[in-house]
Amino acid sequence: MNLSSQVPPHSDQLKVEFPLEHVLLLTLNRPDRLNAVSRQLNSDLTSVLRWFDEEPRLWIVVITGQGRAFCAGADLNVWQQDQMQGRITEQESVASSLHGFAAISRRHTSYKPIIAAVNGSAYGGGVELVLNCDVVIASEDAVFALPEVKRGVLAVQGVIPRLAKAAGHQLASEMLLLGNPVSAVQARDRFRFVNAVVEPSNVLSTALDVARQITLNSPDSVQSTKEGLMLAQKHHFEEAVRTHSLSLVSKRLYNGENVKEGLAAFVEKRRPTWRNPSKL
Repeated sequence: MNLSSQVPPHSDQLKVEFPLEHVLLLTLNRPDRLNAVSRQLNSDLTSVLRWFDEEPRLWIVVITGQGRAFCAGADLNVWQQDQMQGRITEQESVASSLHGFAAISRRHTSYKPIIAAVNGSAYGGGVELVLNCDVVIASEDAVFALPEVKRGVLAVQGVIPRLAKAAGHQLASEMLLLGNPVSAVQARDRFRFVNAVVEPSNVLSTALDVARQITLNSPDSVQSTKEGLMLAQKHHFEEAVRTHSLSLVSKRLYNGENVKEGLAAFVEKRRPTWRNPSKL
């Protein structure tokens, strides 16, 4: 069955494509607002990513932005209107959000890799989104900033603990407390949350090539490995190892067809043919 026909309804603020087998490409499509996340775009991302998590034929998602920015974070104009009209507070919104900003920044229930193709600037929530991706490819001219302190608000959707782990306390403090922008090279070499910096024209193709390389591996192994990485962020060493070894994702791996295929392919000196993972 064609994947395109199965995509949940969504607005034109989100472009949904399938550039490679097993790969979903999502493009934030509000270039006139630097891809700031509106309520509609957040709703689109929530429903499409929920479907992605459940679709066994899709193994990896790549996120990028349309135009000259990756994502400018939250739409502050809407935020101000909500404040003026006494709508739900940011505290309540954060506390009630299952997956965080743009349905990605605190996404803990998906074991499928997320790749960010940062084609331009990322601000605020855009950086929060990036920090929860598994691989980050950035344009040479990309800029990353957490300017919340300059706006009287707070970066609270998951970036503080993640950045502290990636960069260490002092460098995380520099980025969070000053609110100043950092270059893609600084994000890679000093703050350590970017994997590769490439020419602007090569951002998406590089991200898709990384996705292609991952699809050459067993999807059961990839998803169980990602679960292990996620558990490492939550637990101490022994608890993380024990919880991972006894999880449903690990059970699926050890009892599935792909482990048999991988070992047989090694013995027979051939390339393995992977099957879609079964639903948990």
